[in-house]
Amino acid sequence: MNETVQSRASIGRRLAGMFYESLLLLGVLSALVLVPHLLIGVIWQAALPGWAIWVNVAAVAGLYFVYQWRRSGQTLAMKTWRLQIVSQDDGQPPSTRRALLRYLLAWPSVVSGLGLLWALFDRDRQFLHDRLAGTRIVNVAPPTTASSPPPAEK
Repeated sequence: MNETVQSRASIGRRLAGMFYESLLLLGVLSALVLVPHLLIGVIWQAALPGWAIWVNVAAVAGLYFVYQWRRSGQTLAMKTWRLQIVSQDDGQPPSTRRALLRYLLAWPSVVSGLGLLWALFDRDRQFLHDRLAGTRIVNVAPPTTASSPPPAEK
């Protein structure tokens, strides 16, 4: 198990992290979805159909989350809140398959709110999409700083 992992993160901490994540995700989506679609409109005076834009949003968000979760188990917002997604099996960042499953299950879970309410009744206080994907969100200990020796006296 990862040595920096301390304990399961509280529901409040996870919800605060999700709120902060949504703010950061707006920046990612603006850069990778909104700007290209605006350029298409300005250069070619064309607009993609609404469904194509939603597919683009889901694909960009999916690539962002799956890549970050697979890489280190943390997105930028999760690093800020010292949260990490780990596999329930071994405490390591999830596999690509498991991260993708978590992403796909999170949409209906979060949008409906039912997956978040699930945590109030779950024995480990995990969200439904984490329970089904075999992942959990844990606290990460703050980084330790090696204390430097005091300066030598002259």
